[in-house]
Amino acid sequence: MKHEDEHHAGLQQDLRVMMERNLQRRQALAWLLAGGSAAMLVGCGGGSSGTSSGSSGTSSSSSSSSSSSSGGTGASSACVANASETNGPYPSDGSNTVNGMVSNVLQQSGVVRSDIRSSFGSSTNTTSGVPLTLTLNLVDSNNSCGALAGYAVYLWHCTRDGLYSLYSSGVQAENFLRGVQVTDAGGNATFTTVFPGCYAGRYPHIHFEVYPSLAMATLYTNRVLTSQLALPRDVCSSVYQNATGYSASVSNLAGVTIASDNVFGDNTTAQMSQMTAVLSGSVTAGYTSTVLVGVPA
Repeated sequence: MKHEDEHHAGLQQDLRVMMERNLQRRQALAWLLAGGSAAMLVGCGGGSSGTSSGSSGTSSSSSSSSSSSSGGTGASSACVANASETNGPYPSDGSNTVNGMVSNVLQQSGVVRSDIRSSFGSSTNTTSGVPLTLTLNLVDSNNSCGALAGYAVYLWHCTRDGLYSLYSSGVQAENFLRGVQVTDAGGNATFTTVFPGCYAGRYPHIHFEVYPSLAMATLYTNRVLTSQLALPRDVCSSVYQNATGYSASVSNLAGVTIASDNVFGDNTTAQMSQMTAVLSGSVTAGYTSTVLVGVPA
């Protein structure tokens, strides 16, 4: 009887090992099909609780939860729901004011566009900088990482000088570097923009909010995720030191790290590796990146 129990226990262990190996193989295959490390998950989001503040804001990250499956339709068979962070002081999503007036670019005609380098409406001025093409791949972190089609992504960031359109002195009449895109059947939304500068007190980053549909992308209270992408330090250094117009960013970057950043600083090393976009390209040719975004839909 003892021999039979031992045999049964050994068989169970063998089956468990086989199942784990098969799962690892399926996950590895899905990762390779997704383009390897180019499809990185980002964290640092702010849901309905991440309202705007009068400063960069202190972060209020929540712990990430993971899910895995081999049957997902997104870019990976394993993804992590984004943590929660502030949307910062310059969102223009209806959550704060400029000069006593509510600022909400989401309700302006022309905000839905892929190329966000120019203003739209009363101004058509274009901002300069190293070209950056950024694709956000939205997947459902609660349902086998399936692609989230038909979702709206609102993306914004500062200029190469560290200024935010609609808010900063000198560019309050502009609305460039802000735009909305709707995800395609694969959950992808692509933006053509410029590499943002580094301003004092913040590590280089890009903001975005996710809405369940374009119709809902008119006011911050409808968002299901707010997030920020961290940019890799080595690429930032290369751009700031070699590209025209980024000279102020050199000293600003030297004065800040991810650990000292008042938004990114409270995240773990693992979270920050998920939050940092992977870029390919050069200062001359520009950069591209595809980022996997886990949304708890």
